Amino acid sequence: MLSSTNLWMCFAGLIYLVAGVFIFRKEISAARGWDKLIALGCVFIAVPLAVFAPEHFRGPEFVQNMVPAWMPGPHWFWAYFVGCALLAAATSLTVRKFVRLSSTLLGLMFFLFVCLIYLPSLLRHSTSRFAWIYLLRDLSFAAGAWALAGVQWRAASPQLSKGMILFARIVITIAAIFYGVQHFLHPQFAAGVPLELITPSWVPFPRVWVYLTGAILVASGIGLILNKTCRIAAASIGALMTFLTLFLYVPILILAHGSSAGINEGLNYVADTLLYAGAALALASALPRDRDRVEKLSVHVPFAR
Repeated sequence: MLSSTNLWMCFAGLIYLVAGVFIFRKEISAARGWDKLIALGCVFIAVPLAVFAPEHFRGPEFVQNMVPAWMPGPHWFWAYFVGCALLAAATSLTVRKFVRLSSTLLGLMFFLFVCLIYLPSLLRHSTSRFAWIYLLRDLSFAAGAWALAGVQWRAASPQLSKGMILFARIVITIAAIFYGVQHFLHPQFAAGVPLELITPSWVPFPRVWVYLTGAILVASGIGLILNKTCRIAAASIGALMTFLTLFLYVPILILAHGSSAGINEGLNYVADTLLYAGAALALASALPRDRDRVEKLSVHVPFAR
């Protein structure tokens, strides 16, 4: 059964995906190699935002229960407010209008989610690995948005731009290594953002995929730490999460057709994984290419003749 909320979530995601790919078609066509995937980073952030938005309009039984009790006003207001903010940000990133403003505010919103929802939860349940996973997940979403914003702020405020991109790099590095280690410690759970989902029985060689995912995440995180081919390291995380979205979580969503709750859960796993991919690709787009470093070095370091 496909509830009206699930229907709108599917419809919004498909519309923004088609629109985003169409609008970015020239950049994608002109790009080469990794850059083709990196060019989709903005789209991969916008689509999950559009998917999440209708869920916030679902009613008093859902996301408003996550609003901290001390927040002023009725809790339903904040649920609707966040839904509108998500849809506005998705639209801005898709049509490429006011991107600097929308990406800055989007990062701030996810950062506030971390401070107001996930950090208090972590302090109450510091031994729960899921408390750490959820905090790092939304912090990575904030990092991806601020990586986009950092690119947009380069001309107007170089220092702010560097700070945003550095924050994104640190957060995604920590999250990648932590998530990678979790794959080795708990291989029964599905690969990707290591949440509560057990790997489905239809997945062939499930532990091989989980261990491979963990290895790629840890290796990419180390690549970011060591400043070695950091753009490729970030793009590798994005490529991995894109692969998992297409070949693990989309099939899980398709196979959940008999349950409205299962479809909603599947949609959220697809959107979460794709948004994490978008965050990593946004960081990759903000980092310099290796040849850019070589060219910069050749300008400042004269060769002996």
